Amino acid sequence: QVQLVESGGGLVQAGGSLRLSCAVSGDSVSSYTMGWFRRAPGKYREFVGAINWNGRRTFYDASVKGRATISRDNAKNVNHLQMNKLLPEDTAVYYCAADITYPETDYLGRVPDEYEYWGQGTQVAVSS
Repeated sequence: QVQLVESGGGLVQAGGSLRLSCAVSGDSVSSYTMGWFRRAPGKYREFVGAINWNGRRTFYDASVKGRATISRDNAKNVNHLQMNKLLPEDTAVYYCAADITYPETDYLGRVPDEYEYWGQGTQVAVSS
């Protein structure tokens, strides 16, 4: 079993930055892709970005590309989502997720169903 716990959310003004963290416990996910998703009020959960098992490959949704950076530290069992130049439309609950289908793959899933484990989420609110 894998447990994921997000932290770092909060209220920030437009143009500001936040660094979200995802702490991993239980079975190791150091060999697997990690993703970040978000759900805005009244909307479906949407892909934000993902990072492969060794941190050398990332992919971001167009809505955050250039403003978001995902990193991971497998030795510390944590990964991060750095969000800069935040916009009111970034307001959402942010979730990290683990795709444990294939180890040591460069595949970065963009669909929630591709991820087996999820955290409870952390709220990000951006004021205009």
